[in-house]
Amino acid sequence: MSQIKIPEELYHCFEAAGYLQSYEPNEDIYLQGEDASRIYFIKKGRVRAYYITTGGRELTFEIIEKGRIFGESSFLTQCARPVCVAAVTPVELMACDLNQLYAYMEKSAKLMQLMLQLLSNTCNHLTAQLRRITLYDRYQRIASLLLSETQHPDFDRGVTASSIPYTQEDLALILNLNRVTVNRVLQEWKKLQVVAVSYGRITILNRTYLQRLFPTANPAQVAAQ
Repeated sequence: MSQIKIPEELYHCFEAAGYLQSYEPNEDIYLQGEDASRIYFIKKGRVRAYYITTGGRELTFEIIEKGRIFGESSFLTQCARPVCVAAVTPVELMACDLNQLYAYMEKSAKLMQLMLQLLSNTCNHLTAQLRRITLYDRYQRIASLLLSETQHPDFDRGVTASSIPYTQEDLALILNLNRVTVNRVLQEWKKLQVVAVSYGRITILNRTYLQRLFPTANPAQVAAQ
């Protein structure tokens, strides 16, 4: 799924509507359940949005990188944060006051369009995640993520046309799978020369094999998953 990024010519809107915050790796930016009062623009680094279950398990929703926005639940009045967000790398953010940002959205049709696309993209991403964890088996979950992520290479996220910068633990958290299960699937595919696995990097060697795990879908549909 392609990601919505703010072009540099609109950075000034967020800089004027907010103030700079810095975070170190693994430092929480906000927790689920807190009041959603601000929206955040990433100037530098990457963050992880994740959900904590009642049993204490962390389910990663998304890794979000430079040039993107998070915290869009603040657009809804009297809304609590649905997920936690923490820094993955050293991060610099603009924490924006919505009332001030609205003034710039009224002046810029491009900014308004991007913000609406952001909300739509979030809904699409959530739908894809729900599809993976409710309808797919373990092979399809992992294949779907690999195919969809590499469909849209992104330098800031370290994603190429054939690889993603995730560990096996990352995949387990994102896909609601046991790490041992992820390891077994990847090792099986490694023997079949479907993927190559190194720490923090998984590379697709045989894209067709992964696509064939979805016999009722065409390649474009698989990529959207």
